[in-house]
Amino acid sequence: MARITLAVTGSISAYKAADLTSQLGKLGHSVTVLMTTAATQFITPLTFQSLSKNPVHTDVMVEEDPSSIKHIDLAKQTDLFLVAPASAQTIAKLAHGFSDNIVTALALALPATTPKLIAPAMNTNMYLNPATQHNLEQLQNYGFQMIAPREALLACGDVGIGALADTDFILKKVSEILHETN
Repeated sequence: MARITLAVTGSISAYKAADLTSQLGKLGHSVTVLMTTAATQFITPLTFQSLSKNPVHTDVMVEEDPSSIKHIDLAKQTDLFLVAPASAQTIAKLAHGFSDNIVTALALALPATTPKLIAPAMNTNMYLNPATQHNLEQLQNYGFQMIAPREALLACGDVGIGALADTDFILKKVSEILHETN
């Protein structure tokens, strides 16, 4: 099946990415997980390593193999790039071409033909903020397809849009994209 690179960023919804990793694996996909430093504050890399059966990458500056450049090689091996959950911070960095962590560096190194999905998850006001909306529009211009967040009771206690899309919905979108590209 496909080689999926799943980028997990700093959101309380990071724990839901564990189920997403498991479900993608059960469908036969090979999942490589990238985590921002903020994501590791919500859930450990060991969880994703156990579920994916692959190393988890958390630092763009750590190169275990001196004969390769990790983020470049991983980008070349990626059939689908999925950011779930996508924090406002990572969305802004991706929209403006920053490459200061493993997620953003790999995103910049992706071949132009690699399908890219992004699933935002954050507080309603953060999601609806004009800066975030502008950044999401910019990412769509760069070829990212958005998986819209849900309206729900959020971790902060607010009710509104901003909850990570349901795992089943994300899996459906992944399947659709992979079917289109094969």
